[in-house]
Amino acid sequence: MSKHGRILVAMSGGIDSSLAAVMLHEEGYEVIGMTMKTWDYASSGGSKKETGCCSLDSINDARNIAVNLGFPHYILDIREEFGDYVIDHFTGEYLEGRTPNPCVLCNTHIKWDSLLRRADKLDCEFIATGHYANVRQENSRYIISKGIDTWKDQSYVLWGVSQESLARTKLPLGYLKKSEIREMATQKEFYDLVNKKESYEICFVPDNDYRGFLKRRVEGLEERVKGGNFVLEDGKVVGKHEGYPFYTIGQRKGLGIALGTPMFVTEIRKETNEVVLGHEKSLDKDGMMVGKLVMQKYADLNGMSLETNTKIRYKHDGSPATITQEGDKMKVIFHEPVSGIAPGQAAVFYEGDDVVGGGWIMKSFNQNSVFEQAQLNN
Repeated sequence: MSKHGRILVAMSGGIDSSLAAVMLHEEGYEVIGMTMKTWDYASSGGSKKETGCCSLDSINDARNIAVNLGFPHYILDIREEFGDYVIDHFTGEYLEGRTPNPCVLCNTHIKWDSLLRRADKLDCEFIATGHYANVRQENSRYIISKGIDTWKDQSYVLWGVSQESLARTKLPLGYLKKSEIREMATQKEFYDLVNKKESYEICFVPDNDYRGFLKRRVEGLEERVKGGNFVLEDGKVVGKHEGYPFYTIGQRKGLGIALGTPMFVTEIRKETNEVVLGHEKSLDKDGMMVGKLVMQKYADLNGMSLETNTKIRYKHDGSPATITQEGDKMKVIFHEPVSGIAPGQAAVFYEGDDVVGGGWIMKSFNQNSVFEQAQLNN
């Protein structure tokens, strides 16, 4: 009999999830390792060698840890459900003129659900991952909070995990720094893990060429969208572009147009296939609407406002903002303008280190713009 019960650990083959499994094993849990196969690189059309969490090498690395420590390891093939949900959403968002975040979607809608279903079949009370974040119970709520390693903190990608899932989740790395994990791996002579290069690419876009991926994924897309207009904010046409899905808010490089001064993508208009260019200052907005909310620290905020630090992308430090829930949406008013708010990205609201909740950015606006306020109300 194990000391703490049976736990299913998601093991990607990297150092973080491997050490999470090791730590839980040493604490006395009956660990079962599971590596999820989300994507087949041969299907992506990428040019690089297969790397990352879905590669054969990574699967073998995870299995070797399990064999060395004497606990079982399984491979879970979720390529079909991953493709149907995450990749279709990724493609659809670009076709809508938005900038998706597939890693958040995968964590919250695919990996946790898949792990819990298998945990039930294997009689595991808990699941665990190698994310740098913490989870606790307080006032009948399960709350995600930041990991102590501010550089590695991954609480941003976990805002969408449900209360039911968090109740069964362990995050053993939340109170550790990456340097400590590397030291632990070195002491245990897991040198391959210590020296293993970490991948920050989207797993199904291994060469980081999302344009090429979209062209391969959507038949005839390039011909359908090519030749739209680059326009300035006053409507002046200044050139032709490759198609609105191939640009993102805040983009400056790779525009293929020179106007004598640095210009940025400030708006994407799907209906007219227009990409709006403006100066960097034009990216500054002091408000946004966020939809498809998932609340964590509080069940809801209806009828009240809350002062938060709000992040609009993974590596954003966050900006002070007042959030007000309006039904199933959150109105966010920043204390100072924020640059590069991109519809389709995740917004996460923090109270101190705690995740209040999060959702998907629908649109941004300026409070003092009569035109933008009118659009917001429509």
